[in-house]
Amino acid sequence: MRGTSRASLSAAKERLAAALSGSTADAATRTGEELFAVVMLLDNQSALRRNLSDASIDGSARAGLARSLLTDRVSATTVDQMSALAADRWSEPRDLVDAAEDLAVLAICAAADRGRLLDDVEDQLFRFGRIVGADPGLRYALSNQFVSAAGRRSLVKDLLDGKVAGPTLLLVSQAAAEPRGRSVDASLEAYASLAAALRERLVAEVHVVSALTAQQRSRLVATLSAAYGHDIHLNVVIDPELIGGMSVRIGDELISGSVESRIAEVKRNLAA
Repeated sequence: MRGTSRASLSAAKERLAAALSGSTADAATRTGEELFAVVMLLDNQSALRRNLSDASIDGSARAGLARSLLTDRVSATTVDQMSALAADRWSEPRDLVDAAEDLAVLAICAAADRGRLLDDVEDQLFRFGRIVGADPGLRYALSNQFVSAAGRRSLVKDLLDGKVAGPTLLLVSQAAAEPRGRSVDASLEAYASLAAALRERLVAEVHVVSALTAQQRSRLVATLSAAYGHDIHLNVVIDPELIGGMSVRIGDELISGSVESRIAEVKRNLAA
């Protein structure tokens, strides 16, 4: 998103957090599910999408259009969130819809947080995303557009029901049923990042040869948290291709302490 849309999205996230403050897990889940339904509507209605984001139309008129469309169809919280989004300014019509999707994910994550499940949801989204990314057959099955959205939801339910937290199942089902031009694993990565952002913490993807002990995990979290000034959530990947050591990626930054990286550095120095 460009500057105008980024500012509007930031304000929208603050409004959602205030609206859901003190709400129950069920209420937050309902908001998330309703926002996802609005996202699907807007993805399929290009004229409506343009009208709700057209800067040449007064913001109050755009908000009124959203209210007239949604009142008595969804909860008051969802109506308020979407009318406020419509009143905001967006660089592109799609940005408004992308913002609504982010709010939907954050509402589901807020519900997970109420149930003390947010850590589980983060881990499960990350791990299932990696499974999908590494299995072409599964990736195809979950993204096959010749299968209906309901069919893909049913497949996710067969795969994961009873094995993951409820919010995880809901988010994976949404990613498979309504991909919005992304692969399922890319959607899950984006959803996991939003889950981490809910607690204002960074995600560190750590590649190691063998599993870390609880003490090693705690020490690494403490070290990275002190270095970055944020809480850190670790996603640990067992990577047999590493000769030793570990590599850590936080956002676009790679911190490599692997043997391979040191060998590569020696080769570069010799070739210089």
